[in-house]
Amino acid sequence: AAMMVLMVGILALFAMFESGIRTIKRASTVTTAGALADREMENFRAIQYSSIGLPETLVGAAAPPYSLDPAYQAAPNRFPLNACGTAPCTTKAPVQTLTGADGKSYRVDTYVTRQTVAAGRAVKLVTIVVRDGADPNKVWARTASSFDASTGE
Repeated sequence: AAMMVLMVGILALFAMFESGIRTIKRASTVTTAGALADREMENFRAIQYSSIGLPETLVGAAAPPYSLDPAYQAAPNRFPLNACGTAPCTTKAPVQTLTGADGKSYRVDTYVTRQTVAAGRAVKLVTIVVRDGADPNKVWARTASSFDASTGE
């Protein structure tokens, strides 16, 4: 009986450590994904308002889960821009694969949509969704920010 109690205690201790390791690993992944999302959002903050948008041909061609995300909007609610060559233009892509500080690949989906505010002008809403590189249905981070024309032309 004493051996059974000792065995149960050791298994419980092992399970506790295993749970802690998984929690730390998940927290590390979420933190890395959040840093990627922040970096991408800062890239949008660094450009002129007229250049905030995505090439419509790439948005329309993006495969799920891009087109199934709640941030995805029908064509009239998007801000299409040309790929660079004719101003205003963008070098942004709706779907990218980036490597995080942890060395893992992450899929970064970007959405630029029109958001109408009551008694105000429409603003551009940029949403960044960071997904697992191996399983794009798993979302690790999501951030959104609105941009108004007053931020610069």
